[in-house]
Amino acid sequence: MTGLASQAPAAIDRWSAWDRFLASTPRTGFMQSSWWADFRATAGFEHFGLTLRDRGEIVAGALVLKGWRVPGSCFYYIQDGPVLPDADAGGGQAFEFILETLDEQRRCETETVSHVRIEPRWQSLPGFVSGFRPAAFRDRYTEPRHTLCIDLRQEEETILARMKPKGRYNIRLAQKHGVTVVEDTSKQGLADFLRLYRRMTLRRGIEAKPADYFRTLVSMLMPLQQVSIFFAEYEDRRIATALVVYFGGTATYFFGASLARHRDVMAPYLLHFEIIRRARAMGYEWYDFWGISPKDEPNHPWWNFSEFKRKFGGVEVELVPTLDLVYDPAAYDRYVASCGGEQAPPGA
Repeated sequence: MTGLASQAPAAIDRWSAWDRFLASTPRTGFMQSSWWADFRATAGFEHFGLTLRDRGEIVAGALVLKGWRVPGSCFYYIQDGPVLPDADAGGGQAFEFILETLDEQRRCETETVSHVRIEPRWQSLPGFVSGFRPAAFRDRYTEPRHTLCIDLRQEEETILARMKPKGRYNIRLAQKHGVTVVEDTSKQGLADFLRLYRRMTLRRGIEAKPADYFRTLVSMLMPLQQVSIFFAEYEDRRIATALVVYFGGTATYFFGASLARHRDVMAPYLLHFEIIRRARAMGYEWYDFWGISPKDEPNHPWWNFSEFKRKFGGVEVELVPTLDLVYDPAAYDRYVASCGGEQAPPGA
């Protein structure tokens, strides 16, 4: 499956088949979807797709982004993928097919391809993977490899019971203070989200995503009913927010923010509990908190908000590291030098 940037009917049909395959595949995420490819195209990424079929049905594949960092070279980036069957069902052969096809593609490029980066949702590295190296540092072209997921297939009482006592206490405290939770994906809701997000990033001294990043994301996902913006309100003021992306069986807390003021009412705890309740009622199976620090790294820059997330209980998931396969060592060294150890924390 190649050339899927085309909007010809055949290409659209292939994208639809790919999205249906993804939605039914547990070990992937929305960053392999067709809408994510379209979204990243607005930031300058090109893309192409690869699929492997068995008797007409898709069994493996990858959405491949093509990006630029230094003049004269580009790189390939496979987020949430590649998507493979289990090893005993042909995972190794499918992976080999994808790598061979990528190699053929790069040889057709008019510029040097420095490397391909993959971020599969594997919890252990399959034996058939070789030649890759862990990314030397976290830059803007990496996504979280540790996360926390709440199993929404449980009864609500069980979800509460499996939270840490302080998490349950803070939810009750927010309710006692009269905090309420509303969903608002209107133009005003997006403006309120951006206001809270800007204030949070300024307070924490972190690089903010541009406003157009969120405007484009919401405008693309609203017709698909795959995004929501939630707010915790206190005394008629919105003091915490969360942007949630829905895909397959998972609701993902993608970005969020809260005000420093009124911290004592514990609004973010009730906010996420209500999101969990609503996602469960909608039939989603998991709530993904999207990025936490490793348990044994208290000095990690994400430690504080990770401890907040851990109060909700859930299952901690450690994925294999971001992996690079270097095609051209000199071009790859220039890529690494250009990144300079950038940090790009997820929404919190």
